[in-house]
Amino acid sequence: MTESFDCFKAYDVRGRVPDQLNEDVAYRIGQAYAEVIDPGRVVVGHDIRLTSEALKAAMVDGLQASGVDVLDIGLCGTEEIYFATSHLGVGGGIAVTASHNPKDYNGMKFVREGSRPISGDSGLEDIRRLAEQGQGRQANHRGRYEPVSTLSDYVQHLMGYIDVPALKPLSIVCNAGNGGAGRIIDALEGGLPFTFTKVHHQPDGHFPNGVPNPLLEENREATAGVVRAQQADIGVAWDGDFDRCFFFTADGSFVEGYYIVGLLAEAFLAQQGPQRVVHDPRLTWNTQDIVSLAGGEAVASKTGHAFIKERMREVDAIYGGEMSAHHYFRDFAYCDSGMIPWLLVAGLMSQRNESLAALVRAREAAFPCSGEINRRIEDPRALIETVEAHYAPTARRIDYLDGLSIEMNDWRFNLRMSNTEPVVRLNVESRADQALMESRTEELLKFMDR
Repeated sequence: MTESFDCFKAYDVRGRVPDQLNEDVAYRIGQAYAEVIDPGRVVVGHDIRLTSEALKAAMVDGLQASGVDVLDIGLCGTEEIYFATSHLGVGGGIAVTASHNPKDYNGMKFVREGSRPISGDSGLEDIRRLAEQGQGRQANHRGRYEPVSTLSDYVQHLMGYIDVPALKPLSIVCNAGNGGAGRIIDALEGGLPFTFTKVHHQPDGHFPNGVPNPLLEENREATAGVVRAQQADIGVAWDGDFDRCFFFTADGSFVEGYYIVGLLAEAFLAQQGPQRVVHDPRLTWNTQDIVSLAGGEAVASKTGHAFIKERMREVDAIYGGEMSAHHYFRDFAYCDSGMIPWLLVAGLMSQRNESLAALVRAREAAFPCSGEINRRIEDPRALIETVEAHYAPTARRIDYLDGLSIEMNDWRFNLRMSNTEPVVRLNVESRADQALMESRTEELLKFMDR
């Protein structure tokens, strides 16, 4: 009898342990992954959650039973799986992680050869189907298991993004949220001239200071308060598997990820000349303006890591950015990293001798934005149709690349259903008019809050 595994999502596996995800499910996922991807050798690793090692062990058992050789890098962040898969030239990689989900959740993120993403339309549904049916491959020989370490090679790769002798002795508050980022900061620290103040630094799957998700406003003060108290130059916070990083200025102000996208795009284009940059369609004008001024080409993509990575490969983009704090790099196998961005920002601050606030202030004024606003909506399609009917008659441009984007002369918005949560997401921006952006945001929220 076929079971239903509702832990499978659009891009990965995530579910409550043990009712949605447990060791039996993990074993069957390992077998199904082996059957669908046929990787030969696969890199695996796990995050700091209390259930991660047991789930990984069961998944590894399923992989080995299917004849797959397993290289285990142990405790890691998701991007270390991306790096190791590409660096070691193996056929795939699996991270056991639930990132910023509640502590009773766990999950898995998958890649194939070259760290290419595996999502709903590129193999994940096939893995789900086979796992549900319990029809994974049974090999006539058992795959080998080998613990390996790629940490030093990964750290060396990270250091290649910055000019270490040119760095200034910045004071940095770093908040790992009791997730996995702290061990990488410790590994980098000796080669950098920075002074680190470490907040919630030790990995702890009990999450004594709350789930590591700096996008939640209530989680930001833990970083911002220490930045102010220490009179630090910058604050950086990560989610649990540290594939996203978030920035705070010297006065503790949170910097919207949208402006970091523009800042990193500008840095790459200044360094390497005209290139293509991929961005998501939620907030666009600032990125398009920066890339255009630098002689590059801004290319829009649907939101979501699988779409961004695919688009970057298609157009050979040097960098891709999402306003949700995912940053992708061609030299990092087109994958997202939460470590490379803060190193680049620290490098920019050193190179230009400017604060982070100064680096983004002009862009915040030129294109003020609402930040992403989420609402649970009973009938999201009806909401989007109503909003479109209201604004379409006066629109300068309408786009359906990802949800509904409507552009006027001096303001625009994107309204879309989430791929991963039962919510509708709103983003609004204007051309150098904070009051207009705020009034249009309030106007749109009336539709959403009816």
